[in-house]
Amino acid sequence: MPPTLSAPVISQEDIFNHIKLSCQLPSVLEAIVTRRAIANAAAEAGIQVEVSELQQAADVFRLEYRLQRSEDAWQWMQAHGLSLDEFEEMLGASVLAAKLASHLFADRVEPLFVERKLDYAQVIMYEIILEDEDLAMELFYAIEEGELNFFQVGHEYIQDRELRRTSGYRKPLRRTELKPEISAAVFAANPPQLLKPIVTSNGAHLILVDELLVPELNQVLASQILAELFSGWLKQQLK
Repeated sequence: MPPTLSAPVISQEDIFNHIKLSCQLPSVLEAIVTRRAIANAAAEAGIQVEVSELQQAADVFRLEYRLQRSEDAWQWMQAHGLSLDEFEEMLGASVLAAKLASHLFADRVEPLFVERKLDYAQVIMYEIILEDEDLAMELFYAIEEGELNFFQVGHEYIQDRELRRTSGYRKPLRRTELKPEISAAVFAANPPQLLKPIVTSNGAHLILVDELLVPELNQVLASQILAELFSGWLKQQLK
């Protein structure tokens, strides 16, 4: 029988060396500095994490990671080398960051939304990208004249299998998520409207603008704006 190998002993030095050699040190250091910046700013503002907030965060975390059973939660902590106190410290840091973000920027969310309302508008569209510009123009006129259907064209010419199944459907997109030349044409459209092919470095884009969504400051968008403001603040702290 082959000899039984004992489990290797891994020291803190081994872990640190692995982080360095795998080029993860900059991101680890950034995370450490970020956590300290949040903790210091929260302490200056007198922000603390309440027990009820910590319990709520634990409930959300366990639900998200499917750790409803106590034994599952313990196994997860053990797999990540965390004690119960460290697990609570991890959750507490997340709660503290959220409370600090709200403290610093909650009153700036609505003014920023009003200022940048056009940036938060979204479009629902279908897109076919062709290598041949002449073919794209030919298909455009054929669709315009009713000889072809846009969705039939998408099913025939879209190479990506998943996109082909949806005829090139794109999830709701903001201006910043599109190339400038495409964004300008799309957000000037009068839906439903088929746009003349737009040529970019990716090819000739045949686009059907289905709907332009007027932005509303709901809870989801407010959270996104708050996160953007807080992220900008953190970058300044890292400098």
